[in-house]
Amino acid sequence: MATLSIIIPAKNEAITIADIVARAHSRFGDAEIIVVNDGSDDETARLAANGGATVVTHPVSLGNGAAIKNGARAATGDTLVMMDADGQHQPEEIVKLLQKLDEGFDMVVGARDSGSHANVGRLVANGFYNRFASMISGQTIPDLTSGFRAVRAVHFNRFLHLLPNGFSYPTTITMAFLRSGFPVGFVPISAKKRRGRSHIRPIRDGLRFLAIIFKVATLYSPLKIFLPISAAFFLTGIGYYVYTYLMVGRFTNMSLLVLSASVIVFLIGLISEQITALTFSKS
Repeated sequence: MATLSIIIPAKNEAITIADIVARAHSRFGDAEIIVVNDGSDDETARLAANGGATVVTHPVSLGNGAAIKNGARAATGDTLVMMDADGQHQPEEIVKLLQKLDEGFDMVVGARDSGSHANVGRLVANGFYNRFASMISGQTIPDLTSGFRAVRAVHFNRFLHLLPNGFSYPTTITMAFLRSGFPVGFVPISAKKRRGRSHIRPIRDGLRFLAIIFKVATLYSPLKIFLPISAAFFLTGIGYYVYTYLMVGRFTNMSLLVLSASVIVFLIGLISEQITALTFSKS
């Protein structure tokens, strides 16, 4: 019989953690519940342990992704469920993920509706990520960054070395699964407003989230990004050459520079494509 491990990364979530653990135990009595205490300085670890969870503690905060990775290393279940400790994700909705997983998917993501985002800026940003990732992968991705998901442990653990320590781990694991040909499904959920203080800092994490776009492209199919850029440089160089030839009758250094840039960008994309292929062939 397949076993279930529920991994809950938590940093200073004393307000909610006892309730989350209790509800998870109530709904999935046989499940292994692992709370990864990511350097909390409140009662998070004690309350989780009192509720019957296995607690993995980081002496300092290592990040949400690091908590997920160490939770996965400690887990013994065949199926892993990741959920937040701040009250946004409802333990009762785990059953929806598991039912979808039983349809043959290797990972199922809880896709938030438009009313589940903290603010309009977050909604717009996530909408852009979703459309961009869908374009790159050729599959509709309604929620790229959701941290509420169920996955088969045997596949998830293959990609632990690729996952970052920060908040962008959902992006990386989603694209890694799609790149490797593992089916990824999505089920609608309605995330609640978080309780307590958010650990996301708009400026710092806003810049980090911009890097998600480049990560998506380079992780999944680098040439889909580098080839159009190379083509744009090439056409610009040719166009400028024609213009200068007609105007002054000679080939300019600027034309040569732009054409050289097109070749360099193309070669970078080609090398990135080969590195990506080798990375996933060894995973």
